[in-house]
Amino acid sequence: MDNRANMLVALVLGAAFIVAITLAYAATQAPDHDIVISSKEVFKEPKKTPVTFSHPKHKEFKCTECHHEYKDGKNVWQEGQEVKKCYACHKLEAQDKIVALQKAYHDKCQSCHKKLKKEKKKAGPTACSKCHPGAADEGEGK
Repeated sequence: MDNRANMLVALVLGAAFIVAITLAYAATQAPDHDIVISSKEVFKEPKKTPVTFSHPKHKEFKCTECHHEYKDGKNVWQEGQEVKKCYACHKLEAQDKIVALQKAYHDKCQSCHKKLKKEKKKAGPTACSKCHPGAADEGEGK
């Protein structure tokens, strides 16, 4: 190979190495504990109790299945970037194309759990009281 080809191979391998290290580092930054989601900043007078989300149980999924930042209709968020609180964009009421916070949570979590159940795979809860302890179920999936 000539020098140009060697340089190109070295650059590609170097870039691949940097990407691999960045992804490995990002994976170590993901919480390895449960997270309590209360969003008190939005839900001033919550109707339901906070949700305990098990981040470790969800590590088999791609981070971008939950974390997102949309630009021109495309999720441009990548592992290793800052994870904003959901309420940074989602508010109590829908705004333009951004759905309300409660709908965002329910759409993301329940739809995934229902899809996994339909596929006969291990899935999380879809009933109110299973995520919100002490809440009366208002029907499965509500």
